[in-house]
Amino acid sequence: MNKDNRVNFGSKLGVILASAGSAVGLGNIWRFPYEAGNNGGAAFILIYLGCVLILGMPIMVGEFIIGRRSRANTAGAYQKLAPGTQWKWVGRLGVLAGFLILSYYSVVAGWTLEFVGEAATNSFVGKTATDFIDTFNAFTGSAWRPMFWAILFLLITHFIITKGVEKGIERSSKIMMPALFVLLLVLAVCSVSLPGAGEGIRFLLKPDFSKVTASVFLSAMGQAFFSLSLGMGCLCTYASYFKKDTHLAKTAFSVGIIDTGVAILAGFIIFPAAFSVGIQPDAGSSLVFITLPNVFQQAFGGVPLLAYLLSVLFYVLLAIAALTSTISLHEVCTAYLHEEFKLTRNRAATLVTGGCMVLGVLCSLSLGVGKGYTLFGLTLFDLFDYVTAKIMLPGGGMFISIFVGWYLDKRLVKDEITNGGTLRVRIYKPIVFVLKYVAPIGIFFIFINEIGLLKMF
Repeated sequence: MNKDNRVNFGSKLGVILASAGSAVGLGNIWRFPYEAGNNGGAAFILIYLGCVLILGMPIMVGEFIIGRRSRANTAGAYQKLAPGTQWKWVGRLGVLAGFLILSYYSVVAGWTLEFVGEAATNSFVGKTATDFIDTFNAFTGSAWRPMFWAILFLLITHFIITKGVEKGIERSSKIMMPALFVLLLVLAVCSVSLPGAGEGIRFLLKPDFSKVTASVFLSAMGQAFFSLSLGMGCLCTYASYFKKDTHLAKTAFSVGIIDTGVAILAGFIIFPAAFSVGIQPDAGSSLVFITLPNVFQQAFGGVPLLAYLLSVLFYVLLAIAALTSTISLHEVCTAYLHEEFKLTRNRAATLVTGGCMVLGVLCSLSLGVGKGYTLFGLTLFDLFDYVTAKIMLPGGGMFISIFVGWYLDKRLVKDEITNGGTLRVRIYKPIVFVLKYVAPIGIFFIFINEIGLLKMF
């Protein structure tokens, strides 16, 4: 595709909502609350906010610079900005990470559809805590049901991607992101109004700094990094569709605010409800699919219709959040095949969807009937999760920082941030400083912590 006729997002609102949709996902509603629960509640949230502001947003601006300046997919971007160098592998790493993540993420995304169905058919009623555990284990251990939902989720994503950037990605983001916020607000209001919910609110708002350790700082940095979808090519690809007058710093700030707002609102849904029925905030990763159905029944069971509606709304919310992420992951791979191999957009999308279906089915089976087959002691699902989250994404983010902070011409970087000198961006120097020094060091520590080399902390 020629640089001059490359498709763009149609509006500034579309830019922000599509980019925010890329960042917002299951990690905000699922991972963030249990990370906060395990690391001191409000104290963790304050540190997390600092990490988003100091580390996350500058790296996001860096990805935006690479994408918009090159006007290319994330692999082609580095080839254009650093021709004849090995930097091209950073972009290809992002494409591969996006493909692998989409393959196994679609499995978990498919679970949200199963639970929408469970909630819609009122299947949560009358179950005990043990029943919820048994039901979830039976579902994930099944050969066909998780596979079916994963494939269906990929087909929904495929349909949106084939509609194109403006009519598919942007239009769907303008519908799903406002819907997501409305659902979050409704659920949060219901949750904080429960008897005994005050303890959960205090947990979220009153910091306990006695629980803060170096590992809490590292956990907050890691959550900020992964929550904003940095290093996997999504934001770089979306930025290639930005118009030249898009304010990169403001867009990054808006995306960061929306992404963090979703995570904190999720906390206001989960913890007041959990505390109201005596469930501990460190329930872990089972919080969403095992603990919360039980919470909804206990907390709102006195009003069956309300319990039913809130259960359905919550899992619809999860499905929407998952879909905004699968769309951006799919687009990274589709744009790469479309532009680098000169395929039609539909054919490129079909190849991505087909490949992810194959790997997604294998990942799904690895949690059930194929659990006994492992590589390096990990199931295929866990292996993909480990390799992408703990190696590829931190590595990608670190290289992005170094590329923008050290390799690119300073005049080019300033030209992109200030839109050719037409904007006065007072935080230009702090952004560059973070990209050159703070981000590479911070991500390095995240990396060695995640792979287990920082046990002394």
